[in-house]
Formats: sequence, structure tokens, C-alpha cells
Amino acid sequence: MAAAAAPARGSRMTVRPAVPTRTGTVAAGERAPAIAPDASRVDALTDINLADLLDSIGLARLQATPLRHLLRPVARRFALTAAEFDVRVGLHGLPAGSEWLVHQMTAGLQVTGQTHVPSHGPVVVLSNHPGMTDTVALFSALAQRPDLRVMALDRPFLRALPHVARQLIFLPEDAAGLAAALRAGARHLKNGGVLLTFPAGEIEPDPATFGTARAIDSLRHWTDSYALFARLVPRTVFVPALVQGVISPEAQRHPLTRLRRTPRDREKMAAALQVTLARYRELQVRVCFGAAQSSGSQGPQALCEAIAAQMRRVILHSAA
Repeated sequence: MAAAAAPARGSRMTVRPAVPTRTGTVAAGERAPAIAPDASRVDALTDINLADLLDSIGLARLQATPLRHLLRPVARRFALTAAEFDVRVGLHGLPAGSEWLVHQMTAGLQVTGQTHVPSHGPVVVLSNHPGMTDTVALFSALAQRPDLRVMALDRPFLRALPHVARQLIFLPEDAAGLAAALRAGARHLKNGGVLLTFPAGEIEPDPATFGTARAIDSLRHWTDSYALFARLVPRTVFVPALVQGVISPEAQRHPLTRLRRTPRDREKMAAALQVTLARYRELQVRVCFGAAQSSGSQGPQALCEAIAAQMRRVILHSAA
């Protein structure tokens, strides 16, 4: 098993490569020319976004009211961005498309510890899941591995992004479908690929916004099912990853969030505000990879404990 250590401070780098377009490249900081997505796909994404938006503000029961028409332009703006992201993934690949979307939705991306991710061979990247732009930040940070596949919950929004969906292994809710997804993941690893998965299976606290204590506590809810890959593909390397800075503290403090009763509902309201209002997207997103772990001769429980311990080190190091 690799020694557990936090990433070296000197390994920090800021990722701002040129963004590929149909007509060449655009320098960092410049707006890439828009690519017109399919109109019917934009309409489908708008409907999905609108339903999510109404749910976030606690008004899902008002789907068929005039409020739906009032909020539709907001939902359509994000649908256009999401649809263009999917087109760019189809044209230029997942890392380049993700880099473009990161720069639309945040103030930039900073990555540390990339050397912990092997350049070849089977790898499982285990990440926290604060939401918002965390997945595209990881896609961009893992650009050195174009063989990346992502284990993701089966959601209509992802199904409506066909080019992105080709990079995903969907996790159905039924046992038979879940077993099939795990087998697909194992096949990808046997072929030497990379899998990205979110062991919590739900949204977790952003350490930069909600503090390290809550982030560390959320590790208790990580599933240990990923250890199955160590048994099926023994040479697999496991790399913990921490994403933070994706949730706006200012949006969390907005007066409208107080209209929701539970902390979870208030956070959903804040996320809706962050998507809607550009001033809440001036965030510096950070991705940090921890030291790689291999199963070696240890059992599944020891492997999971080693990964959890390394993840705690990464969280604490990121706050230092």
C-alpha cells in the first residue's frame, strides 16, 4: 500500500488552458464562440431545469401555474449552457468541454496532487460530492486520462446530454441494474481505464463553505462497495480526491434561503440562486488529489480505512 500523505504544497498549479473551438483555440480568459445546440434538446433541458428549480425553491406543486412561465427564461439560460457543453464534449472531448463549462460557471480552477494519479493502468478516483460544478472540475482535472468513465446516478438531466452520457456508467436503483453497472466498471478497469465515483451517493458539505468538521463527518456515509473493484481487478489503484469552493457562501446567506425550513432545503434554495445569479459564481474551485492506495495483501476493510484516513488528511491539509 502506498504511504498515506497529503499532497505537497509545491504541487499546486492553476489550470487555465486554451479552449478548443471549431475555428481554433481561444486564449484563457476569452469567451469561446458559441456553438448552437439542438433546439429540441434545449427545450427538454429547460423543462428538466424548470422542474428542479421549482423543487429547489419549495414550489414543485406549482408546476402548472403562471410561475412556471415566469421562471422559464432562467431555466432556459442554463439549458443553453448545458446543451452547448454537451456539443463541445462531442466535438473536443470531455476534458475540453468541461474546461469550457468550468470557466462559464466559476472564476477558475486550481488543481493540486495530479502526480498522485497514475498516467496509465486501472485507477478508481474516489471523490467527495459538494455538487454544482464539482463533476466538471474533476473531469477537467483528470484531463491526462482520456479513458475516464464516471459512475453516476441515473438522472433525466444526464440522459439529455448524449455526448456526456457516453462517458457515464449509470447506476440504476434496482439491484440487478446496479450489479450490471458494477460489472461494467470492472470491465473498464480490466482494460486499464479510470473510474470516477462518489462513494457518499449524495450531496456532501463543501469544506470551503461549511468547514472541515462537516466534510470529515460526511466520510462516515461513504459506501465501501468500491472495494469490490480491488477483488475483481487486483492491480487497481485508488486515489482520493477533494473538491471544494463550488458552493457560494454568499448565496447560502441570502435572505430567501430562510424561507425554507430544513438545512438541506435551504442549501437547495442557495444552489438555485447560484445558478440563477452570476454574482454568486465568482468562485475559485479547488481539486486536490491525495496519495494513491493499492489493495496489496490487505482486505477490503483495511483498504477502505486507509482511503478514509487519507481523505481526512487531504481535507485537513486543504484548510491549513
